[in-house]
Amino acid sequence: MSDTSYTPPRVWKWEPGNGGKFANINRPIAGPTHDKALPVGKHPLQLYSLATPNGVKVTIMLEELLAKGIEAAEYDAYLIQIGEGDQFGSGFVDVNPNSKIPALMDHSTNPPQRVFESGAILLYLAEKFSAFLPTDPAKRTECLSWLFWQMGSGPILGGGFGHFYAYAPEKYQYPIDRYTMEIKRQLDVLDRHLANNRYMAGDEYTIADMAIYPWYGALVKNRVYEAAEFLEAHTYTHVLRWAEELDTRPAVQRGRMVNRTFGEPSEQLHERHDASDFEHKTQDKL
Repeated sequence: MSDTSYTPPRVWKWEPGNGGKFANINRPIAGPTHDKALPVGKHPLQLYSLATPNGVKVTIMLEELLAKGIEAAEYDAYLIQIGEGDQFGSGFVDVNPNSKIPALMDHSTNPPQRVFESGAILLYLAEKFSAFLPTDPAKRTECLSWLFWQMGSGPILGGGFGHFYAYAPEKYQYPIDRYTMEIKRQLDVLDRHLANNRYMAGDEYTIADMAIYPWYGALVKNRVYEAAEFLEAHTYTHVLRWAEELDTRPAVQRGRMVNRTFGEPSEQLHERHDASDFEHKTQDKL
C-alpha cells in the first residue's frame, strides 16, 4: 500500500489477500465455499456463534432467560471459527445466508425456524419468552429504538473505527480521525442518556442493554481494540457506571464465556450444552 492519494479505477477488481486482519476470509461474493453440516444438540435452541460482541449479545440473552427460570430457553452453543471460514460451510449458510455469526435455529417450531442478525435474534427470543422487552407501548418503543440504534451504529465502531485503528495493515490519519470523531459522538449520546436513566430503556433492563453492552461497555472497559485511553473512555462516566453494573450480573458473566476462544482459559467455554459446563468444561479444566 502507498500513502499517496488513491484514484479508483473505472471498474473495481478483487485482489484476494489484500492485507489486514481477516483479509483471508473476506470476499465479494456470498454462498458456501464447502459442504459441512452443522451439529445439532439436545435442546430446541441451537446457537452457532463466536464470542465477538455480536455473539455475546445472544449468549447473554439466553443466560438471562435461564436465570429467570425459563427452562425452555435451554440451548446448545456450537463454536464457529470465523478465522477458519466455518461461516462459509453449507450448513451455516443455510441458517444465515449472510455468513455472519450469530445464527440460531429454533427446533421447537414446525418447521424449525432460522433466525439471523443479532438484533433479530434478541427480539425473537424476547417475544418468544415474553421477557426483557417492555409491554408498555411507550417503553417498548424506547427499547426498540435503542436496539436499532446499536444495529445501525455498531458497524461504525467495528468495521470503521476498529478496523482502521486496530486491524488495518497500515495506519492512516484520515480514516482514524473520521471514525474516532463518530465513536466519541456515539459515546456522548450514550453518556447523556445514561445520566438520567439506569438502563437504556429507563429503569428496566432489556434487550437494548444486551445489544449495546458487548460493544460500548466493552469499549469503555478496554476489552475491544485497546482504545480506552485513546478515546478518553474515563470521561464517559455514566457509560462506565452502566457497564460496571452489567458486569456484576451472573448471567452476563456466563454469557461472555460462551464460545469464547481468547483470554484466560478459565473464562473460555468453547461449547455450551448444560449449565454445569461452566464449572466442568472451561478450557482450564480440559
